Amino acid sequence: MTAGAESPSESAQNAATARKPRFAIFIATACGLGYIPKAPGTFGALLGAAIYARVAVAFPLAVVPDIGRPTLGMSAGWLALTELPVAIAIAIIGVWASGRTARYHGAKDPQFVVIDEVSGQNLTNLLGLAPANWKYLLLGFILFRLFDIWKPFPVRQAESLPGGWGIMADDWVAAIYAAIGLWIARAAGL
Repeated sequence: MTAGAESPSESAQNAATARKPRFAIFIATACGLGYIPKAPGTFGALLGAAIYARVAVAFPLAVVPDIGRPTLGMSAGWLALTELPVAIAIAIIGVWASGRTARYHGAKDPQFVVIDEVSGQNLTNLLGLAPANWKYLLLGFILFRLFDIWKPFPVRQAESLPGGWGIMADDWVAAIYAAIGLWIARAAGL
């Protein structure tokens, strides 16, 4: 063994005595939702949809005076001002928290880390320019969970990124697929 290198048992002992990153775990588990025994990712995705809907209700496009009927471009601009900062904040803190949590637990993508589903579901609705009505939120939820579980190319490949990036990126790619599905639904007249 080279000087300064740890043996596997020393590495495991150091991890066991390392200070538990409680705040990172709290964020990574979406305030503890990740500890729900059955389908924790589904509950994380539901939280992502709820956050999206809450921001949309708190900052509706209707508060802008004299706009008439909002166009798709106006809706996109308004979502960029209201929802985009929330989505970016969830993504940034999610990369950090999921990476720290996975490193502490010695796992690549622990099942109880669900901040990636929160971020992915939120991004699905944002990219799909989903109005905050139950039809779009439900369809976005179903499509996101479908692509998150199925993992078509390149969703699964995104998992190979290091640390928190790999944990989060596969859900972001699944969100892109789901958002395309929302655009198709809108074009079909939903």
